[in-house]
Amino acid sequence: MRFPHIALPILASLLAPHAIGAIQRVECPSEIPVSSLKMIDTRPGWKTFISAPLFLHDAAPTDGPPERLGTQMGERIRKTKSEWAYRYSLEGPFPEGKWFQCDYGMLNEFSLSKRLDDDTKECAVTGRKGEKAGQNVFDIVCK
Repeated sequence: MRFPHIALPILASLLAPHAIGAIQRVECPSEIPVSSLKMIDTRPGWKTFISAPLFLHDAAPTDGPPERLGTQMGERIRKTKSEWAYRYSLEGPFPEGKWFQCDYGMLNEFSLSKRLDDDTKECAVTGRKGEKAGQNVFDIVCK
């Protein structure tokens, strides 16, 4: 586990006596490679060049698919200059499903999303600064 001092207490709270559901680990890709990025419909006479991949910057559950822009607000468990941890409750109705979104680029310009199991009740997200500018690394456990 990448963040034993953060993730273990959060994981323990997820496994408290009331916890019944299966543990789901969500692993956001660390980057979107240059080979996956393409600019189209550029103005005539301009040549495109993409110099670097887009690095993972943010991660959180969402209410519905990405086009709904339903990023959930988490409960802050810990926050320091270089590390943070949030817990997200996913109780209640989610008519279009429960999803998890991984955002890339320093301003979250691009995202990848995947649907979570409908019976997911909460997610714990721990993060820390990565090696590259704007890059963050996450450990994500949902149940």
